[in-house]
Amino acid sequence: MGITTTEPPARLLDLTRLVSRAGRSLTGVDRVEYAYLDRLVREPVPLFGLVRSALGFLLLDRAGCAELRARIATQDWPAPDALARLARRGDPCRAGAEAALRRVARGRALPALLGALLRRHLPAGTTYLNTGHTTLSSDLLRGLRQVPGLRRVLLLHDTIPLDFPQYQRPGAADRFRRFLDRVSAEADLLICNSAVTRADVVRHLGRGRQPPALVAHLGVTPPPAGTAPDGPWRGQPYVVALGTIEPRKNHALLLDIWKSLSPPAHLLICGSRGWENAAVFAALDRGIARVHELPGLPDAAVSALLRGSAGLVFPSHAEGYGLPPVEAAALGVPVLSADLPVVREIMGDIPVYAEVSDRYLWAQRIRQLADHPRPARPDGWSPPGWEAHFRAVLGQI
Repeated sequence: MGITTTEPPARLLDLTRLVSRAGRSLTGVDRVEYAYLDRLVREPVPLFGLVRSALGFLLLDRAGCAELRARIATQDWPAPDALARLARRGDPCRAGAEAALRRVARGRALPALLGALLRRHLPAGTTYLNTGHTTLSSDLLRGLRQVPGLRRVLLLHDTIPLDFPQYQRPGAADRFRRFLDRVSAEADLLICNSAVTRADVVRHLGRGRQPPALVAHLGVTPPPAGTAPDGPWRGQPYVVALGTIEPRKNHALLLDIWKSLSPPAHLLICGSRGWENAAVFAALDRGIARVHELPGLPDAAVSALLRGSAGLVFPSHAEGYGLPPVEAAALGVPVLSADLPVVREIMGDIPVYAEVSDRYLWAQRIRQLADHPRPARPDGWSPPGWEAHFRAVLGQI
C-alpha cells in the first residue's frame, strides 16, 4: 500500500492519554500528543477528538479540542461531579477533566455503540491519528472499521517493552506485543520518531504485515525560563537528571557515583517516581550527600534549573528518542549521555558520550562539567523543530 498525500476531509485525534494525565506533569509522549493537539486545532482541516472515559467514548469537535488544549496549558481542571467521582475514584483531576469534556462533547457512546457515533458525525475518509501508544483496543478498532474509508495512522515512539523487558512493569512486554500485532493488522501508515525506531518496528513485525512508515523527528520547543527553586546547591555547581525515576533511566548509576565517588557537584533529580525501582527509592529516602529529588516542577522551573546548571546527565539504558538531551542542548547546556544510537542520530557529536558500564568515566566527566564553564551551543546546530516534523507528516494524514 502506498502513502497517500491526499488531504483528508477530517482528522480524528485520539486524546485519551492527555486526559489521563490531567493534573500531572507531562512526560515525553504526553508532550507529543499535546503538540499534535496544539497544531491540529489551528489547521484548516476539520478536527475531532476522541477520548475514552470511564463512562464510554467522548467525541469532541474543534471547540472541545481547543477547550482541552487550554485546560492542559493552564492546568485548570474543574471539580468532578458526582458521576465522575464515582467513576474515577482516587483520581479527582482526571475525573474533573472527563466531567468537563462530557459537558462540551459533540457526542457520547458506550464502547459497543462507538461505530454508530462516529458514522453519525465523521465524513467518509477521515484519518484517525493515535500518538500515545494507548487505547488501541478491540472495541475501538471495531468502531473505527465502521466509518467508511477511515484511515488509521499511528505514531510509534519505541519498542522498548520488547527489547528491554527487564526495565518494564510486569506484563508490559506482553501488552506491547499485542499492541504491535494490532498495529501490524490495522494501521494504514506509521509515523516513527527516528530511523532507529523504524528499524526496530520493522524487525519486530518480522514477516507479518508491514504498514508503510515514515520518519519524522520530534520537535523541541524549550519553555521560557521561570524561577528556579532554591536549595543547598545555590552558588555551587550542579547537574540535572531529567525524567521519570524508573529502572530504564538508570538513576542507580548516578546515586552510586554520588555515594561512593563524591563528584564536586550537586545532583538535582527532576522527575516523579515511577515503578519497579525499590532500591533507588530506598536510597533516595535514606539520603545521599548533595543529591536532591525535585518532583513535579513546572516546565519553566525545570528550564531555569537547566539554564543555570553545569550540564544534563542522561545515563539511560534505552530510548526511542530521548527528549531531555535535545531540550538541554537547545538551551546551550552541555549534555553527558549514554552512548545510545538514537541520541547519535538526532544530536551527532553534540553530547559527550560515556558507556554506562564505566562509572569511573562517568564520575570523571561529571567532574569536568563541574570544573569548566559551560560552552555555547555549537555553531550550525539547531534542535529539531515541530515545523519540520509537521511538514513531513501533515501531507500524509
